[in-house]
Amino acid sequence: QVQLVESGGGLVQPGGSLRLSCTASGRTFSNFAMGWFRQAPGKQRELVASITNDGRTNYADSVKGRVTMSRDNAKNTVYLQMNSLRPEDTAVYYCRGNRGPDVYWGQGTQVTVSS
Repeated sequence: QVQLVESGGGLVQPGGSLRLSCTASGRTFSNFAMGWFRQAPGKQRELVASITNDGRTNYADSVKGRVTMSRDNAKNTVYLQMNSLRPEDTAVYYCRGNRGPDVYWGQGTQVTVSS
């Protein structure tokens, strides 16, 4: 089974920046579509950003203009660069990969935006 390992979460001041990373095991990473989701306590998990296997990106309206998703297939890694962070960005951020019927989730990394 493919494993996704996330890093880069933590506590940041409003207006600050974080860069999340998600590294996948296996040898077929380049064939996966990847996404970042987030879930705050008591709220539904929502899509933040996604990227196709050929590099096309899509962003939620709530983060558009403040975040950039990218992938480095040679490193089996996707990134989420987040700038101008707001308290409402506070959530657990999850990495997801999918290829056809196969879906894999990371364990999540906590992002807290607070003064």
